[in-house]
Amino acid sequence: MPLHVPPAPAPALRSVLTALGSPTAVREARTPALRTAQGPATPELPLPVHVLDRITAQGLSATRLAGWRFLIRCGDRAVAAADTMLTADGWAFSHFFEGPYIVSTERALQQAEALPQPYQPRLLSVPGLYMLTLWLHGDVTADGAEAHPAASDLLIPLAPAPPGISAHRPHRVSELLPVLTHRATPVPLLGSPA
Repeated sequence: MPLHVPPAPAPALRSVLTALGSPTAVREARTPALRTAQGPATPELPLPVHVLDRITAQGLSATRLAGWRFLIRCGDRAVAAADTMLTADGWAFSHFFEGPYIVSTERALQQAEALPQPYQPRLLSVPGLYMLTLWLHGDVTADGAEAHPAASDLLIPLAPAPPGISAHRPHRVSELLPVLTHRATPVPLLGSPA
C-alpha cells in the first residue's frame, strides 16, 4: 500500500534546497558522501520528526514536533539527510548528516510500503533511550505536524536500536510503549525513598 507522505512546509524545503546549492554548506558538512556525490543531490521524502519527551507510568506520552528531515538522494540511493528546525523566523536549515539511520530509514520505508494498510510516515525520536523509530500513523489525512501516537499506530525501530529491541520489527504502539515505559523509568537507588 503506498505511503501518504505529508507535505513539508515550503520554507523548510526551500531552506534545504538553498543549503544544497551552497558550496560552503555542503563543503563544511560532516558528510563525506554528500561532498563527493556525483550528480545532482535532491531532497526527498520529507518526514516530520517528533520527539517523545515523556513516557508516564500509565504509558501515556507527550510528543512535540522538532523538525522535518529530508533524505538527500544522489542517483538511486540516499547518501545523507538534512534536518530543518523551527526558529522565531520560521523553518530553517539545521544540518546535513549521514550514518546508519539513513539506510535504516530507507529500509523501514520499504517495509512500510509492503504493508496492506495505508499509513502516514513520520519519525519518532526517544532521546531517553537513544532510539529513533519510523512512526506509521494510521490517519493518512492528519496534519503531519500534529497528533500523538495512537494505540493502533505502528513503530518500526531503526538500527541501531537499544539492546533488547529488535530493529526493523514493526510493533503496535500499544505493545511497544509499555516496553519503552519500563526502559525509560529510572530505577530508584538502594536506600533512596520510594
